[in-house]
Amino acid sequence: MRQTGGLLQWGVENPIKRAMLKLLSCLLIAAIPFTANALPSSSAVPGGVLVLPLTSAKTTAPHVSFRGKRALVVRDNGKWVALVGLPLSLTPGQYDLSVNNAMKKFRVVSKKYPEQRITIKDTRKVEPNPDDMQRINSEQPKIDIAKNIFRDTQEVDLKLQLPADGPLSSRFGLRRIFNGQPRNPHAGLDIAIPTGTRVMSAANGKVIDTGDYFFNGNTVFVDHGQGLITMYCHLSEINVNIGDVVTKGQPLALSGMTGRVSGPHLHWSVIMNGTMIDPEIFVKAREE
Repeated sequence: MRQTGGLLQWGVENPIKRAMLKLLSCLLIAAIPFTANALPSSSAVPGGVLVLPLTSAKTTAPHVSFRGKRALVVRDNGKWVALVGLPLSLTPGQYDLSVNNAMKKFRVVSKKYPEQRITIKDTRKVEPNPDDMQRINSEQPKIDIAKNIFRDTQEVDLKLQLPADGPLSSRFGLRRIFNGQPRNPHAGLDIAIPTGTRVMSAANGKVIDTGDYFFNGNTVFVDHGQGLITMYCHLSEINVNIGDVVTKGQPLALSGMTGRVSGPHLHWSVIMNGTMIDPEIFVKAREE
């Protein structure tokens, strides 16, 4: 071992040097965002998730956005990959994705969702009166803020856990008709469980909002990083507070039938880049 210019120099065969190089490599890998598990399959359909490998070899994550909203980017097998939520309202065709301010084109193909007819006893939940509309309009900005939070994180767990054990009833994308009147498509996944069933966090995250909303009833929003948000609705009881850090599987609330419902169940939504997407995309990735 010799000292040159204030730095210790070792031969390649030196075991101390090998150990330090190994440690440095581990530290560099730890500094790069990564997926905690396998990526979901790409589903470039309305309500789906575009999974797009990127060519950038930089150690810093590329800046990706769609329609002005930042998208999730992770490191997978040494390459950067963007995951972009695609709105249900998209029509089939070609779209532009911004990657470091350069445009990358992709194509959305059509998907036909089934129709569902539901009877609601509380007709005000179908035809709100003026006071109800005032409440709905005052609640919407708060919901929009929660849906569009983007928090930079290095680790993003993409293998989400179903928040409750029970039969899956209304699936994502259903064209819903309440009391004979067409309404917005179903933007989540319903789990048919009785009132009082434990509702658990789908992944590690932070509670960013709770509240009682006209349509959603008692609701919890959890931020999992990089614009990945989960929403739990129609709860009978909320057991967390805004700012709480939660772990995957941790109880958040008890299920119920608050808000616009025809019976007790949990409505679970998954949001990416401010867009409601099919939760089963991530549940299936968990099962693979």
